[in-house]
Parts: sequence; structure tokens; C-alpha cells
Amino acid sequence: MSAAHDTAPTTQSIPLIPATKTARQARISALLTAQPVRSQAELAALLADDGVQVTQATLSRDLVELGAVRVRAEGGLVYAVPQAGVDRTPHAAVSKEYLDARLTRLCAELLVTAEASANLVVLRTPPGAANFLAMAIDHSVLPEVLGTIAGDDTVLLISRDPLGGAAVAERFLQFAQDPGA
Repeated sequence: MSAAHDTAPTTQSIPLIPATKTARQARISALLTAQPVRSQAELAALLADDGVQVTQATLSRDLVELGAVRVRAEGGLVYAVPQAGVDRTPHAAVSKEYLDARLTRLCAELLVTAEASANLVVLRTPPGAANFLAMAIDHSVLPEVLGTIAGDDTVLLISRDPLGGAAVAERFLQFAQDPGA
């Protein structure tokens, strides 16, 4: 057996981003939502850190197509993109604390049950609420969560740790029981 087969799986993976316009624009939107970005040069550097090479002209076109605008935030002007949903007003990136508080509030309001198996967690919500909760999870800053898939009243959450589902399910139950956590 080679040494490559002897290594244990890592719990923190680097997302693979295809070299498509859609993937690039999704990454731009995620970056602008997650942190303040003051210039196109700064955005290009952040994309390069993710392995996405882009010219200034392409980046400009992407920002226009995404509806990105510069808005005043703490420390000056930053790029912002309209968010999905009813309110399409561009907002500057929000803090980790705000995202955490929003997720715990939504868990307190929407989470019915949480069950785990290996690295999978099934979260149940009232009918019609799963997509809303999944979007909040996806936009939160939880490094142990790889991603979610939502139906009408069920969210499938995938943990990065191959055996981390139980811990993640317990964390979501704590969010629901103690919104101040």
C-alpha cells in the first residue's frame, strides 16, 4: 500500500471551484457577503487565494452582472450585492456575531428535531421552513458544516468530520433550546 493510502482523511477540505462563470460569480457573491471588500484588486486577490484567476475586465463585468454596488460601511466604501429573497437591497458584509445570533434565533423558532448518523444530520422544521433554515446555515460561519440540502420540512446537513454528525446535531439542539448560546 502506498503512503497516500495510509493518511487519515482531513476534516477541513478546500472547496474545489470549477472554472465557470457561474461558480466564479457565486464565489464573488460569497466573498462580498462574508467580509468587507474595498476594491477590485482586493477582490481579485481573495479570488486568487481560492485558486480563481480573473482579469480586471472580467471582474468588472461580474460585479455589474451581480448588481454589486459600493455602499458606506465602517471604514469607508465596500462592495455589496443584493441578497436572495424579498429584500434585494445591497447590504455590506455582516459580522460573524450577527450571523451566529441570526442562526440561533432561527433554530429557536424553526427547529423541530435534529438527528445524526455518521457525518449527516437531519434537521426537521415546520412545513415550508427548511429552505430558510438551510440558507441561514449556509451563510453562517460554522467551519464544521460542509453544506446543506433542503426540502420542504427537512434539511440534510453534512458535517466535515466523518463522525461529527452527533456533535453538530447537539449544537443545533442547544441553539434551539438556548437562543442566547
